Amino acid sequence: MDALRLIRRALGLIGTQTPQAQPPVGPAPVLKEKMQVEEVAVQPRLALQARPVSFTEHDFQFADACYAYRLYLPGPVDTDTLLPAPSPLVVLLHGCQQDAADFAQGTAMNELAEQKKCIVLYPEQLSKANSMRCWNWFETAHQERHAGEPGMIAALTRQVIQSHNADPARVYIAGLSAGGAMAAVVAGLYPELFAALGVHSGIPTGAASDVASALSAMRRGARRPALAEEKEGVMPTIVFHGSADKTVHPDNGDQIADAALAALGASGLALKKIQRTEESAASTGSSRSALRTLYRAADGKSYVEHWSVGSGPHAWSGGNTAGTFTDPQGPDASQAMLEFFLQHHK
Repeated sequence: MDALRLIRRALGLIGTQTPQAQPPVGPAPVLKEKMQVEEVAVQPRLALQARPVSFTEHDFQFADACYAYRLYLPGPVDTDTLLPAPSPLVVLLHGCQQDAADFAQGTAMNELAEQKKCIVLYPEQLSKANSMRCWNWFETAHQERHAGEPGMIAALTRQVIQSHNADPARVYIAGLSAGGAMAAVVAGLYPELFAALGVHSGIPTGAASDVASALSAMRRGARRPALAEEKEGVMPTIVFHGSADKTVHPDNGDQIADAALAALGASGLALKKIQRTEESAASTGSSRSALRTLYRAADGKSYVEHWSVGSGPHAWSGGNTAGTFTDPQGPDASQAMLEFFLQHHK
């Protein structure tokens, strides 16, 4: 049985959790070509002229492949000035069977980014690299610096910083499911590039190196959290995971948060644990609450947050049903992540 059929069969056994089909996060046939990119330093440059709000599609050439991406640019902070301040940049990685436009709709991140004047970058996986458009987080060829999909995402991020007046000290990365797993990989490989990490329904770095270990991590949780800790390093991290997730076991969310906490503790940072219940702001239908565990330093910033969404499925909490794989009854993950990110800078 080939890898694609194996994953589809495994995910089919768990059923669906929302009216939408659940996004698989597992392996599918991938390209084995090794991608290389040279380090490109981000150079200081003059502020750009005031720009209009835009959400546009672009292409990015990397290692003989052409990747599509979407880019959201907020309007100017002050319409009377032609020299806007550099903007924070959020990189969002979609899940399986999604694309950039769909993920932007489902997370509604652009609307929040407009309020905070953030740029949002949505890289898009190639269908020829993975037939279900999953990021190949489980392949060793895509777990190395300057190579594979992490190399592409880092190179594209640097290009956007350079070309669109983004603040290199305030660059963040997050994703859903396979995108969350890849976000953790990229943040661990490029700690100099990203100031904070967000993982929604994802898997820890180092949890898998092939199809079998990917399936095992998805079903039972990662078995090598120490490796995840080693690779992720000291990185402020926010985690969302539904307690009723039948696609990626909730233990994975626990392990991501624990690894980040251990790494931060090893760095000498003293953190105070705080727990509270957060309610959904959903105005119609039933709503879900989340147990929010945060670890706060003396400077008032939270460095690790773990939101366990009660009875939450494998879907973006608080998302917009205009996009796929969303749970509108949950607390707003997009707002929580953005607020967490903007506490931190390099």
